[in-house]
Amino acid sequence: MRRRPVDFRRPARRRFSKVFWFTLCGVLSLIGFALFGRERGSTSTSAMVKSYYRCNKFMEGINITEEMLSPHSITRQLNDQIALAKALIVIAKESNNLQFAWELSGQMRHSQLLLSNAATKEIPLTGTESEIAIRDMAFLLYQADQLHYDSATLIMRLKSRIESLQELVRSVSEKSTKYGQIAAEEVPKSLYCLGITLTVEWFRNTDFQKKLKGGNQIADKLKDNSLYHFCVFSDNILATSVVVNSTASNSINPNLVVFHIVTDNINYAPMNAWFSMNTFCGLTIEVQNFEAFSWLNASYVPVLKQLQDSDTQNYYFSGNNDDSQTPIKYRNPKYLSMLNHLRFYIPEVFPSLDKVVFLDDDVVVQKDLSPLFSIDLNGNVNGAVETCMETFHRYHKYLNYSHPIIRAHFDPDACGWAFGMNIFDLVEWRKRNVTGIYHYWQEKNIDRTLWKLGTLPPGLLTFYGLTEPLDPHWHILGLGYTTVDQQLLKNGAVLHFNGNSKPWLKIGMGKYKLLWDKYVDYSQPILQQCNVH
Repeated sequence: MRRRPVDFRRPARRRFSKVFWFTLCGVLSLIGFALFGRERGSTSTSAMVKSYYRCNKFMEGINITEEMLSPHSITRQLNDQIALAKALIVIAKESNNLQFAWELSGQMRHSQLLLSNAATKEIPLTGTESEIAIRDMAFLLYQADQLHYDSATLIMRLKSRIESLQELVRSVSEKSTKYGQIAAEEVPKSLYCLGITLTVEWFRNTDFQKKLKGGNQIADKLKDNSLYHFCVFSDNILATSVVVNSTASNSINPNLVVFHIVTDNINYAPMNAWFSMNTFCGLTIEVQNFEAFSWLNASYVPVLKQLQDSDTQNYYFSGNNDDSQTPIKYRNPKYLSMLNHLRFYIPEVFPSLDKVVFLDDDVVVQKDLSPLFSIDLNGNVNGAVETCMETFHRYHKYLNYSHPIIRAHFDPDACGWAFGMNIFDLVEWRKRNVTGIYHYWQEKNIDRTLWKLGTLPPGLLTFYGLTEPLDPHWHILGLGYTTVDQQLLKNGAVLHFNGNSKPWLKIGMGKYKLLWDKYVDYSQPILQQCNVH
């Protein structure tokens, strides 16, 4: 047998059929899907567990149970009824239906008791034990619906109640302002007694009158421009005494201080008697009666002319015109008092003086005021502390800018300033005829259309462009109506009790009264006799 020759060629590869390949791909695909499904299932299960855990934590935090989340929850139904009942109880009380409010409250307490017992026992409420409570509450809620106890009704009633309360507050506020104004205007019995007692002493004791005259030495001091001259225009003896005493007590050289006090005819004798009885560190004191000034008459002074006008008299003294629409503070007759307006006639009152410090009678002096006389006013007439730190104290708050003459002449944002502690250059005053400027504006305001209240508005007009700002520490305001910073009180040279709460009145602000009281010697027999305290 012949052998086949040896074949050195590479053996041919074994080929698999297409069916084999399709089968293999299918098996691999099934294995992949199985593995992916298991991983996804485990991830989904983990997410569901986490979500369930978070839900349980939230439910525990707000005290919700599975039973309450049920669409047929009796607990939730009771809670909803209780919430509605609480609102309806308020409405019933507002409607003055106290019987219905009492019934609702009783039923609400019964439902709350059922819920409390169920929570304590940790057993869900069943329909049997709660059916009566739900039915009874539903009956009361139906009754409330028939009575129109709904949110809209409550809102309307509350709105009406708020409006009535606002009207009550407005009325009480107006009465408070009115009574406060009356209290501020009235003279306390103790001060009235003091005036009468001092008048008797003045006419009984001739030594007082001799002491007051004092000879040529005092007369020379009254005209000596090398001394420090102060003026006060007041009919209040005790208040003027505090101004003088506090100035003297804090003065470095009280023997160089001269006080010029101007009062009315009624208080001239008692004022003289008081300042004759007390020395006040040896300073010089002069008391004058403005009613003795021959130049002070209706032909020269617009305010005196206005007092003769019947409309002005009705406005200030009867209050019968304009149906009392004007606030009571605008009708205070003191705003027509010559003692209030004499500040515009200082050069006429003191014709020999070149410079004077004007003080109101409701101030207390805490520092030596002699440096005021060396302040350069830069050619201005009035040295005053400005009060325009806030918008309220600018010109437009004091004057009627709807009037064309005001609008044409004055900047509405110009800075206001205060009367009460002012240094006046009387040489410049006379040169610029400041009193004539005051007369012009006072006559323009005879119908009270430029301003209504007090002497500050005409002062702002008169001294417009003629006022030199002083350092704020010279004059601290607000002790008669508001709270003042303690640091300002400590550093202030002059403390001003402007406002209704004067320190000599019972309505005075107690926290500041000690600042005034320390300059009153309450141990004096005449003060004790009149019960001044």
